[in-house]
Amino acid sequence: MSLRFSVLASGSTGNALYVETEKQRLLVDAGLSGKKMESLFQQIPAALKDLDGILVTHEHSDHIKGVGILARKYKLPVYANEKTWKAMEHSLGTINSGQKFHFERGSVQSFGDIDVESFGVSHDAADPMFFCFHHGGRKLVLATDMGYVSDQIKGMVRDADMYVFESNHDINMLQMGRYPWNVKRRILGDMGHVSNADAAQALTEIVGDKTSRIYLAHLSKDNNMKELAKMTVAQVLNEQECGIDHQFQLFDTDPESPTSLVTV
Repeated sequence: MSLRFSVLASGSTGNALYVETEKQRLLVDAGLSGKKMESLFQQIPAALKDLDGILVTHEHSDHIKGVGILARKYKLPVYANEKTWKAMEHSLGTINSGQKFHFERGSVQSFGDIDVESFGVSHDAADPMFFCFHHGGRKLVLATDMGYVSDQIKGMVRDADMYVFESNHDINMLQMGRYPWNVKRRILGDMGHVSNADAAQALTEIVGDKTSRIYLAHLSKDNNMKELAKMTVAQVLNEQECGIDHQFQLFDTDPESPTSLVTV
């Protein structure tokens, strides 16, 4: 029984990841409207009504916009840590108390035949966390919305089979771009987002012999380009002789279109 996933959407306009096995179907974040989420699921294809739950990484709107709508419509349980629940409850609308569950940072919870390991990241949210998914000896890592990649994170996510990994901005594009300085400072800071160059350097320290695919995620619409992100990361990985193209492949993600459902 295989572990499969699709990056449904990734970027500042909305984020969502779908993970499934034969027995379990999970959604991580729903940062788009309910209507858009239904459209994305149809494209995979999969069915929202078959979901077993929604995991929430943090309370920013590009991660929770559709959570309340989907939870109510499909009677889905929602999992988040205590601080995130407090920060996002007012934005979700009414959710039945029987659908609210705690999943704390730095813990492991089993959802059917998927073991999900949470880890904290440095980002300007109440208690942001992301996940490693374990099933049948396979490991999928979701790690975005990071100001920097700490040694602790590197240790937790090392040698996964596949990664969905932040490559948010090109530093030069951001510095020369139209954003006001306070926004630029936030993005570049330790509570902001990882640049292409920082993502590349971190990946040289974590990819391993098992790694077969890396999906570059949460690309900025204004301060990055898909080909630039891939070129920057590929160049650094090649310089470090990390096995790109013959051992593993790089893929981009999109804010509007899902990636193909792939087996980990």
